[in-house]
Amino acid sequence: MSESDEGQLQDYSVDQLAGAVVLVLGAIAGLLQVIWMSKCHCKVNLCYIFRCERRPPTEEEMKTLKNKINEKKQDKILKKEDKILKKEDEILSRTESGQLQPEPEIEKLV
Repeated sequence: MSESDEGQLQDYSVDQLAGAVVLVLGAIAGLLQVIWMSKCHCKVNLCYIFRCERRPPTEEEMKTLKNKINEKKQDKILKKEDKILKKEDEILSRTESGQLQPEPEIEKLV
């Protein structure tokens, strides 16, 4: 290498540059994700463009969140039970009206 080549980058193609940029941005995004998903209090300031603060929920907030989750689960269970009951009623009404005939094989067995 001569002295005139010092301080100059080698010739890189556009796809190599794009790959390097993607790797750097992926590493930064991974680090931010780990920080964000942690259970500790953290503040993120990304070059004064994006500011964010995350704090874990207090015990009172956790209790209300658990209550909300339990209410939603109960609502889903009730909705499923209502759907099942409606289907059963529909089947019973069809069999009583004669629209739905039982299969002959079942009648032979009984």
